[in-house]
Amino acid sequence: MKCELLAPAGSFEKCKTAFRFGADAVYLGGKLFSLRSFSENFSSEELEEVVKYAHGLGKKVYVCANIFARNDDFPALEEYFGTLDRLKPDGVIVSDPGVMTLLKSVAPDLPLHISTQMNTLNARTAALWKKLGATRVVLARELSVKEIAEIHREVPDLELEAFVHGAMCISYSGRCLLSDYFTGRQSNRGECVQACRFRYQIRSDEGKKGEWYEIEEDQRGTYLLNSKDLNLSGHLKELEEAGVCSFKIEGRMKSEYYLATVVNAYRRILDGGLSKELSEELYAAARREFTTAYALGENRETVSYFDERPEGVKKFIAVVKGCQDGRVRVEMRNRFLEGEELEILSPNETFRKKITVKNLADEQGVPCADAKLVQGIYTFDCSFPLEEGDILRSTRA
Repeated sequence: MKCELLAPAGSFEKCKTAFRFGADAVYLGGKLFSLRSFSENFSSEELEEVVKYAHGLGKKVYVCANIFARNDDFPALEEYFGTLDRLKPDGVIVSDPGVMTLLKSVAPDLPLHISTQMNTLNARTAALWKKLGATRVVLARELSVKEIAEIHREVPDLELEAFVHGAMCISYSGRCLLSDYFTGRQSNRGECVQACRFRYQIRSDEGKKGEWYEIEEDQRGTYLLNSKDLNLSGHLKELEEAGVCSFKIEGRMKSEYYLATVVNAYRRILDGGLSKELSEELYAAARREFTTAYALGENRETVSYFDERPEGVKKFIAVVKGCQDGRVRVEMRNRFLEGEELEILSPNETFRKKITVKNLADEQGVPCADAKLVQGIYTFDCSFPLEEGDILRSTRA
């Protein structure tokens, strides 16, 4: 079976972007019961629309219902699963055994996926999920390639999904309570404030009075609990050989530009192999330092002591809305100027081609030298056959 490229979709537009740039499937959440309650997410009507859209493209949709549920959640969950049973997504991701049994009761034909929140680390646990009706397990991020291969060998008929790129939680399999303690926003119910990205100091309780310890830092700060971002782009072949069938990208809260950049790079790597050019692509959007985490074994270097999220080396300038008669029509995302050179981000052969802005005009066709209206529509000359959804970016600071 060909490995699946699985992308996040925090909104319908991001879903379209993911599919356009090469994702085989997306994972998303409804308005309730998802661990990303601050992304736009999908109403029942929108879920119906996105499932139809994906299936029309021959793509798949997996719906997250991966909160740790309380007793009061179950009546609404039962109704929600009834809706999903009607809409027929390609899988439902859960992280609570009670929720799992409810799903199998209400919608027995919907594929059950076990969330990474269940921190599946061994073959016996994987076999248990299979026995209880799961078709896929999203593996704990703490596993090595060797351990994944052992699980696959013991439970060969269970699909294994693994994260390959994106933000990492500092706590075990993302089961964190820092947000709950500091702000009252419940991490495991989709309200995480990302307290692990805060700057911290250390205090001793030894002796008669606590003392604050100085921590050496530079102008970028001190982030004791701030994990590096995962990047396994150089190890996809090993993961596939170990039994992983779905490569998962993190980021339902990430931007459209981030999604296009990362999905496009991984699609091209899967189809043609890793190259210096594609490795560099993963630095184009905002990200933290990269790590392979635990894929190659024990790793003590997973914490980033730098700023929260450095900017990418390329800036998101505009989204292409259409191209006709030698003119491209774009929606501005960052200011650009007449005469400026821009680079094309596309799933097509125009990828990384350069274009110079000439004869810039606003939406009314009035010539201008400066595209500064936020989300304004502009046109300029273009010799490339750009398509709607292509992205223009700049390498300037």
